[in-house]
Amino acid sequence: MAVGLILLLTAVAVLVAVAAFRRDEALAVGEEWPRNVAHRGASAAAPENTLEAFREARASGAGGLETDVHLSRDGHVVAIHDEMLGRTTDGSGAVRDRTLEELRSLDAGYRFAPDDTPGDTAPGGAKESHPYRGQGVRIPTLREVLREFPGMTVNLDIKEDQAGIERAVLQEIDRAGARDRVLVASQDGGLISRFRLLSGVGEGPHVATAASKWEVARFYAFSLLRLEGLLDPPYDSLQVPVEYGGVEFATGRFVEAAHARGVRVDIWTIDEPRRMLRLLELGADSIMTNRPGELRRALKAWDGVDTGYSRGS
Repeated sequence: MAVGLILLLTAVAVLVAVAAFRRDEALAVGEEWPRNVAHRGASAAAPENTLEAFREARASGAGGLETDVHLSRDGHVVAIHDEMLGRTTDGSGAVRDRTLEELRSLDAGYRFAPDDTPGDTAPGGAKESHPYRGQGVRIPTLREVLREFPGMTVNLDIKEDQAGIERAVLQEIDRAGARDRVLVASQDGGLISRFRLLSGVGEGPHVATAASKWEVARFYAFSLLRLEGLLDPPYDSLQVPVEYGGVEFATGRFVEAAHARGVRVDIWTIDEPRRMLRLLELGADSIMTNRPGELRRALKAWDGVDTGYSRGS
């Protein structure tokens, strides 16, 4: 019994020592990634995941864009959040069952209605119920997004594990020469692992990735035990909500642990200025917001920097 206890304590001591050693080897968190990331574009002001929303985000001071992608039936990568078309367009059915031509025929502004929060107005200043309906708003391709916004980083969330989607996404990134300004995310651990292998992680320049749902849970557990130094994260970012399922991710301990391993903490989706300021003070590296104009003002109030990018950039 005593021998077993001694061995257990020795093992714990070794683990803690290794953790401390590896913590000392942590890389600095990159400062080139923007703090102001527009969630599906400026989606409080324009139809989400459309060029109109992304243009509004750029005009509002966002440094980066967040968008979601699926594959069309004929293999094109398109920017849309849901698997089904009904919530955001005048169409129905699954994205994967439509060709690009069919998807492009739909009205992606059909369902959009700006909310009544002060400051949100339809184009021209009028409060309208569906100001973008019938205005030619379309579901864009990833190629269009990367081509039109060459000066912005793009956070790509692959929503569905479709056959060949990781290769199709990487091909579009490479076609645009955008490896240095794109981060690829997916909740699906198998999908994101395949993408990392495909993009050459550990073999030179690679496309940055975010942690999967399982990787976030694992990192959180290790951070609670202060054993994050045992981890060698294959991801560049932990993208988390403030709280989920009773678990609070936006804590000083979680941010400290992530930074100790050279990993960013990106928080979604925050639209209230007071919460933005609290998260900035906590050390969050990026905030995803539907209201990049509000975040721009919060950033300026916080440190006087009128930009969506990190300090020192």
